[in-house]
Amino acid sequence: MNMNAQGARIVNLVLGIWLFISAFVWPHSTAQMTNTWILGVLTVIFALVAMRFPPVRYLNTILAIWLFISAFALHRLNNGTVWNNALLAIVIFFLSLVPSREQAERADRTLPTHEPQHPRTA
Repeated sequence: MNMNAQGARIVNLVLGIWLFISAFVWPHSTAQMTNTWILGVLTVIFALVAMRFPPVRYLNTILAIWLFISAFALHRLNNGTVWNNALLAIVIFFLSLVPSREQAERADRTLPTHEPQHPRTA
């Protein structure tokens, strides 16, 4: 795993910890609180597992999509929860798309190479 991918997983780990903590820092509706702490725990777990098994990072992609939708869909007591969860969802989403070195190298090998075209001679 290259440093960029490992760094992305570590940041997702930290964001998951914050997501969990934020569920208890200010008032949330019951649905938002439950959703926030569970998604925080899952973000941490998926980030840790993705450090060893890179395809698991896509579980954080799915989780981030749900976090973003739920930020607006679930009943809330204040807008801080919406902003916190929506912004975290966006960052987690993009970080979860950072490929490992092996995945990036595999993608590079599968890209077609174009032979330089020579001008036609008359």
